[in-house]
Amino acid sequence: MSRVTTVLPGVLPGIRRARKEEREEISRLLGEAFMADPVSGWVFPDEEHRRAVHPRFFGVFLDAALRDGWVDVMEDHSAAALWLPMMVGETAGDGAGDGSGGASGGGEDDGHDEMTEALAAADPGNERTRIVGELTALAHPTDRSHYYLPNIVAAPGRTGEGRGSALLEAVLERCDREGMPAYLEASNTRSKALYERHGFVFTGRTVDLPDGPSMWPMWREPRG
Repeated sequence: MSRVTTVLPGVLPGIRRARKEEREEISRLLGEAFMADPVSGWVFPDEEHRRAVHPRFFGVFLDAALRDGWVDVMEDHSAAALWLPMMVGETAGDGAGDGSGGASGGGEDDGHDEMTEALAAADPGNERTRIVGELTALAHPTDRSHYYLPNIVAAPGRTGEGRGSALLEAVLERCDREGMPAYLEASNTRSKALYERHGFVFTGRTVDLPDGPSMWPMWREPRG
């Protein structure tokens, strides 16, 4: 049974690290939040199938973050952000997350390959899951350590209330203290504008899905 949290109007819930036992609830949140996303609509054109497979598909990112990075969640489970430390020239265990550490420089390509395979396995027979994994991996910078944000969501009906910004600000302040860049892919123009307000800059080349939408790889240098 989940705990009910009362939130006063205009006051955002607190942010904390998610626990592994909250995985199923967070995977459902991710699945619902991405139902109207243009990239998800391309990967899973049938809406009923999209709804069924989404928790499993986004569970790949969630499991990686719970294992190798961290997940920030609002107390009422209305929003969540998944972070992965991508460490260049460091061994696993030197990462800054709550798990076993981020991908090391020597194994980062292997990490991308594993993620692509896991995404493909989430919906066997759907080649588009593999395509989106391969194309985003090709665009992902590998020459500098950074914190990677694969997913950040607010529950349907709770967007535009500052939840995404609050989740971002908590980690971006840490990035500035540590001198650590951050990276993500924006999957729609609305989220791209949000990230730009927080200092992310388009890297210059979109990820273009075949006969589908584009994504914008974005990089943020720490502010000193």
